[in-house]
Amino acid sequence: MTKGRLTTLDERIEIVSYCIANGKNYGAAIEKYGVSYQQIYSWVRKYEVKGVDGLIDKRGKRKPLDEMSEVERLRAENKMLKAENKQKEMEITVLKKVREIERGRD
Repeated sequence: MTKGRLTTLDERIEIVSYCIANGKNYGAAIEKYGVSYQQIYSWVRKYEVKGVDGLIDKRGKRKPLDEMSEVERLRAENKMLKAENKQKEMEITVLKKVREIERGRD
């Protein structure tokens, strides 16, 4: 079994093209490119359904604001506000500690 590796979009396109051109010979693609069977199979399926757009890695990417629904936008805003609130609370805690330390020196 071949361990997966990181690939660029261009590499994924090349691997899928090679696999399809060789009659979906996954074994040959595994040997040539050093990518797991599951990954190649997944890319080929995505390519057949969505074309090259299916090969784009969208993990960890946020939607642009204009593509978000109102609920998604509100959730994103809520998440940002919570993060800002947590940051402010940490800053207040640090300032309190600094005052405590300064009072101890006097």
